[in-house]
Amino acid sequence: VQLVESGGGVVQPGGSLRLSCTPSGYTFSSDREGWFRQAPGKEREGVAAILFGGTLTSIADSVKGRFTISEDNAQNTVYLQMDSLKAEDTAMYYCASGSLYGGDWDKEYAYTYWGRGTQVTVS
Repeated sequence: VQLVESGGGVVQPGGSLRLSCTPSGYTFSSDREGWFRQAPGKEREGVAAILFGGTLTSIADSVKGRFTISEDNAQNTVYLQMDSLKAEDTAMYYCASGSLYGGDWDKEYAYTYWGRGTQVTVS
């Protein structure tokens, strides 16, 4: 099982990016999908999570009102829409998948599968 992220890049402050996460050899189904990020010298932090096939979402306070997590069942894809980007949003962004009952949505241990990450640079 592999999760593949895409959509990262370099953007100016105030700009937008949309990240995508698609599984390879796996189908999202009533799982919890999350986005994490890790900046140089910092710990990985949870950004957002969604219950696939449902409407339950969670967003970190640091990005609330600017980031939105969503899904496309037909495309078996999870998105992270990032608006009003700031320099402090610069990080490697990772997609993760796990059981809804695996633990707190913003904790790494709650997820089983991970992608390799996509770099977001706001400058």
